[in-house]
Amino acid sequence: MLTEAVRREAGPSRRAVGSRARRRWVWVAVAVVLAAAGAVLAGAAGRGEPLARASGLALVGEFFAAAVRPELAPDFVRLTVRAAATTLGFAALGTALSLVLGVVGGVLASQTWWRAGGRHGELTRRGRRCWIGTRGALVVPRGIHEIVWGLFLLSVLGIEPVVAVLAIAIPFGAITAKVFSEIVDDVDRRPADALLAAGASRAAAFAYGVLPAAAGELTSYAFYRLDCAIRSATVLGLIGAGGLGFQLQLSFTALRYSEIWTLLYALIALSLVADAWGAAVRDRVAGRSARGGRDRFVVGSVAAAVAALPLAAWWVELDLAPLVDARSWGLAGDLLAASLPPTLGAGPAGPGGSGAGGVLGLVGLSVQTLAMSVLAIVLAFLGGLLLAGPAARPPATERARVRSAVAALVRLLLVVLRAIPPPLWALVALFVFVPGILPGAVALGVYTAGVLGRLMAETIENLDRRPSHALRSQGASPGQVFAYGVLPAAAPRFAGYGIYRWEVTIRETVIVGVVGAGGLGMLLQTQLALFDYGGALTTIGTLLLLTVLVDVTGAGLRRAVR
Repeated sequence: MLTEAVRREAGPSRRAVGSRARRRWVWVAVAVVLAAAGAVLAGAAGRGEPLARASGLALVGEFFAAAVRPELAPDFVRLTVRAAATTLGFAALGTALSLVLGVVGGVLASQTWWRAGGRHGELTRRGRRCWIGTRGALVVPRGIHEIVWGLFLLSVLGIEPVVAVLAIAIPFGAITAKVFSEIVDDVDRRPADALLAAGASRAAAFAYGVLPAAAGELTSYAFYRLDCAIRSATVLGLIGAGGLGFQLQLSFTALRYSEIWTLLYALIALSLVADAWGAAVRDRVAGRSARGGRDRFVVGSVAAAVAALPLAAWWVELDLAPLVDARSWGLAGDLLAASLPPTLGAGPAGPGGSGAGGVLGLVGLSVQTLAMSVLAIVLAFLGGLLLAGPAARPPATERARVRSAVAALVRLLLVVLRAIPPPLWALVALFVFVPGILPGAVALGVYTAGVLGRLMAETIENLDRRPSHALRSQGASPGQVFAYGVLPAAAPRFAGYGIYRWEVTIRETVIVGVVGAGGLGMLLQTQLALFDYGGALTTIGTLLLLTVLVDVTGAGLRRAVR
């Protein structure tokens, strides 16, 4: 009784504290958004030119008008099919290697593994140090974008298929390790503890008492990663790795918009298939958790994916010899020697850069990069919110053919938004906006809106529909139903998704900077072109610090919105 009384007395106080914390975070968020918008206006004022060029709208119109007349010449269609197969091959091989790295890293990064080595399942001092060390070691590969890994590997290995595979596998492996470690730590440890008590080794207890329970979620996550890897393989093609991205770059350089749309339709088709396949596997895995037993579709999907790997290696002509070539290791050593010690090089001149070097130039470009990510996530959140309602499918109990058709069309639009890589959106935005923060923010915002729209739509579909039905029965309009029946219940989850995508977006600013949209990405591209590896190392370190800053801020925001 006393405990209950204390809880009741403490409850309002905690709620009040939480409410005050949320208000503080809201004001901080508003201030940051206003500061980002101010950075855009200040940059334009400093250059003495408008933010946008009206003449560029005609080029944007030509680009989208070509969508209805793609290039269908037989030779180009065959080229597109081959490029799509190459992109899919890179994605499949990169995902497979990332899963191997992710499983090994995830086991070592889990508290469950290190607890199994102590008495009574406790985390020993040595185990805690190893756990913290492993988690810390994953920060660097996870924080460096795959395009940066690609640029580094190209310098060492040359234009080889293994470059694209490793550039995908290294960061994806670190991300998978983090996710898998969290899955493992959520698994019921009692079977593993029983095996340990019976005299089994730590490895055996983990293999038979933990991994089987986590295998379903890892399988589901693997197919999601394949969908992401297709887009990453396309982006890597823009820097010479081959596939659809390389062909897109060639066609865009020549302003052959019809060819671009043929290539984009192939990319969208790949994304649709991967998205549908992954969604089906995730649904079956979730259903199996409720029913128990094996699902033939999931088992068949895993078997098909594994069997396709040798075919993918043959198609892309994967050659591992450069990894053991003495010349490659010599180049890597020379590159490391040229990068140390880190230096402060000159900033990129022109509209997209600060035009200044040293610490001030680096700080200025860091502010630009942070402002770009903030504006991008605001645009993406608003866009996702606008599209989520129409994209949400009606319940199976409702006969709403029109709503189902609208939902299917909007979901297709969301697939298109997230299938087209951000660098291509940035190139289109540069038709209208002057180089700098704004085109990069627009490109990342459009791309991320496709991701957030899908996540928000799935959240709406999983909500309790009774409040919406009650409002609709009282004659409320669709807008009122969304504002009063859907948004209050979904707001915490929406905010959580937005914060998570902001953490991803700050990493992706580098890929739009590489094509001239400004920020630290543009500086990195300039430094690599000038062989300023010391300056490039400093820029990469700065990007990592920004990533950690956003991750920490995002964690605080997530706690505030719970």
